[in-house]
Amino acid sequence: MTRRSHRTPGTRRDYPRTARLNQLVHEIVAEEIERIDDERLGFLTVVGAEVESDLRHATVHYTTLGGGESDDDAPVVEALAEHRPRLQSAIGRQARLKRTPELTFRPDTLIRQAQRVEEILRDLATEEPSEPSEPGPASPASPPATPADREG
Repeated sequence: MTRRSHRTPGTRRDYPRTARLNQLVHEIVAEEIERIDDERLGFLTVVGAEVESDLRHATVHYTTLGGGESDDDAPVVEALAEHRPRLQSAIGRQARLKRTPELTFRPDTLIRQAQRVEEILRDLATEEPSEPSEPGPASPASPPATPADREG
């Protein structure tokens, strides 16, 4: 007789522990940043988080309205470094983990890369096709074939 599992879809065991931790850290950091009253973080979006399997380190990926890594992001980087202890303590308090990971913040460059690819494609589409330098199969020396020439 076989045993059947009575688990419903969407339970905790449907995906690995690290994926659950990544999602949990992402949610906690995003919610906590919303609570922080710092205008430097006003246009910041937490895109994702990656927690190492030993729980020592976690990388939080973010994007800003500016869209990437630039000199304009210096105040954002400074604010994240300033509020890192508060964010880590929120993770420790809410996640109930054996060890609270040390947070590092990295700008998510996907949007900037996508904009660059789009710009290149737009430039290619607006370029005019270049004239061929050598005559192709229909050279001007021979007249085009007429239907009468093909029959006979």
